[in-house]
Amino acid sequence: MDYTKKIMYQSNSWYNDGLRKAQVRDMSGAIVSLQQSLQYNRENIAARNLLGLVYYGIGEVSEALVEWIISKNLCPRDNIADYYIKKVQNSANELESLNQAIKKFNQCLVYCQQNGEDLAIIQLKQVIASHPTFLKAYQLLALIYIQMNQNTKARQILIEAKKLDTTNELTLTYLQEVTKQRGRYGKNAERSFRKPKSATVEYSLGNETIIQPKRSKIRDMAQQLAFANILIGMVLGAALIWFLVAPAVNQNRSEKLNNQMRAYSEQINTLEAQVSAQTRTLDQYRAAGDEAQKAVDQAKATSDSYEKLLQVSSQSHSGEYSYTDMADALLEITRDSLGDSGKEMYDTLSDSIFPTACRRRYAAGVDSLKSEDYDQAIEYLTKVVKMDESYNDGQAIYRLAQAYQGKGDTENAKTWYQKMVDTYNNSKYIEDAKKQLAILNGDASADTSSDTSADSSSVSEDSENSDNSDNSQDGGDNGDSDNSDNTEDNE
Repeated sequence: MDYTKKIMYQSNSWYNDGLRKAQVRDMSGAIVSLQQSLQYNRENIAARNLLGLVYYGIGEVSEALVEWIISKNLCPRDNIADYYIKKVQNSANELESLNQAIKKFNQCLVYCQQNGEDLAIIQLKQVIASHPTFLKAYQLLALIYIQMNQNTKARQILIEAKKLDTTNELTLTYLQEVTKQRGRYGKNAERSFRKPKSATVEYSLGNETIIQPKRSKIRDMAQQLAFANILIGMVLGAALIWFLVAPAVNQNRSEKLNNQMRAYSEQINTLEAQVSAQTRTLDQYRAAGDEAQKAVDQAKATSDSYEKLLQVSSQSHSGEYSYTDMADALLEITRDSLGDSGKEMYDTLSDSIFPTACRRRYAAGVDSLKSEDYDQAIEYLTKVVKMDESYNDGQAIYRLAQAYQGKGDTENAKTWYQKMVDTYNNSKYIEDAKKQLAILNGDASADTSSDTSADSSSVSEDSENSDNSDNSQDGGDNGDSDNSDNTEDNE
């Protein structure tokens, strides 16, 4: 604990030292002291925030933001660094001005490397005007003036820079160099720039002696030289702007546009990646949901099939239900959803129930076809086909096609006639099925009248045969348990 207290004491001591130096604009000393304070305690929020303010005071806004962001991460709540960050970020014009000032400063460094000091001076003056606390811009401009032996301008710039940071080592070094050069070249410069005495002309005017300077040819040509200098300056200025300033401005504009395009491209790529990831995740969720729903539906179908199968089995043993009702219940069962034992039970029940149910449904379907109740005929005959597609050598299929034809459902009629032609080629109704299929396909040469009368007689004959067969076989079906079925079919 003593060691920790000593470290905290040292950190606070260096912070107090940095605060005193910052109050007298000793920014360089304040930076050193505050950095030393943070070395002892990196979580000293007050020292870190003050270091950001010191950087901001000498124009290093990026360094200031770094310190404030670190401070905010260390202490997210009740931290004045949050106020500093928001104030800088909300000043869009100030940020843009700062960004342009930094770009121009970097461009001035390039100009200096290319011996373009004149352009660098112009740019640096603009930087200082837009960002008056940019210490490095003052120092670079003073250095250029020193290089060009313009010590007076350099001294003025360095004095302004010293107001920003009173103890900056680089600023003090430049001032010392300017002082040395003035001491070294001051007397000679005064001698070289001392005005010579003008030659005079004396003459008397009455009792007075008038002294008048001699007329100079240079003075006579002063107006002409002034006009020529103005004209030459305009030409040089235009050439300077055309060959140096304009390309630099265009280059800055192109770089800005390129940076914007790169930023937009990165944003688009990021958004596309996010959309792709979200789409894949959504597809995975949908696939999982579909599989789960299929499993649920399959389980429900299996449960329903077993329930109906047990119900039909119970009904068959009780003898209180008709074969047609039990057959309808068996048709609603999905055989593939059953297990091996369930399939065996289903086959046993269907073998005992379907033959009688087929005869009765077929007879009812033929009767409905005779009475032109095509919907009822389709219902009965469809059930017959489901129970036994080959019933009576394809007669159920043939009658189902006739029912669809009578209803006007040409597509289904052609489907079942074609089924008859393809499967039951030896049936006694095969020729009529072929003719009806040709008629439905648009063959006008087929004779419909004879076929229609033949078809009507065949319906009647088939109905009578089916009724007789049904009555004869119903008499031998399980005694009293089938009386209700016979009554239902006769009705």
